[in-house]
Amino acid sequence: MIREGRYEISIHAQQERLEDDLDIEEIEKAVLQGELLEAYPNDPRGPSCLVGGQAEAKPIHIVLGWATRRQLTEKTLRVITVYIPRSPKWKDFRTRGT
Repeated sequence: MIREGRYEISIHAQQERLEDDLDIEEIEKAVLQGELLEAYPNDPRGPSCLVGGQAEAKPIHIVLGWATRRQLTEKTLRVITVYIPRSPKWKDFRTRGT
């Protein structure tokens, strides 16, 4: 879906990407080359997951979920949020801080 441009970016993710100076191509690259770090199948807002990837040397975390549209029969992939992992919340790219 990312390769085909069949996704949307939430307003929150848009704000976060601008704060961290991330462009759309970096986010797409990080998702496509990334790895699943955490799955949230029971999130009350719907199943989602945390993907960690890199664009050049920049580590990026992307939370992906599904957008539901009443008028559409298929789900749309949604970038819920995106950020550069930093301490103290993250010890390293894959490990949460305390």
